[in-house]
Amino acid sequence: MAATHPTHAPSAKGHTAKQNWAEGLMVFAAVTLMLAGVLDIFRGIMGIAEDDVFLSTRNYVFAFDLTGWGWIHLALGAVAVIVSMGLFQSATWARVAGVAIAGLIVIANFLSLPYYPVWSVVMIAFSGFIIWALCVVKPDRSAD
Repeated sequence: MAATHPTHAPSAKGHTAKQNWAEGLMVFAAVTLMLAGVLDIFRGIMGIAEDDVFLSTRNYVFAFDLTGWGWIHLALGAVAVIVSMGLFQSATWARVAGVAIAGLIVIANFLSLPYYPVWSVVMIAFSGFIIWALCVVKPDRSAD
């Protein structure tokens, strides 16, 4: 009776462990960007509908009307959700757009830090992980 042992060869699709890791990071980035986008949409709706949820800070250098911040976050969230759908398809344009939109989310949350401080820091961290995941993944050139 012969015993069979699993080999460390690439899977049936020809993927290596490195490619599987890259695909996992892409899915991580897509899910995280989708989550950040949805949460930014909710934050935008809160800013547009109910201004009393947020702190009011006097003499802030980047002072905008809270309704204005609401529209900014709503737009960024909607674009983030659309880009995340492209990331699920592993589209190159979505990787570039994902880094750009995550960067804009970082900037918007930094500028609105006095209005909702803890949540802004959480969203900055989320966006940092998104940028990291999208920048560390190298496209598979062997499939071409």
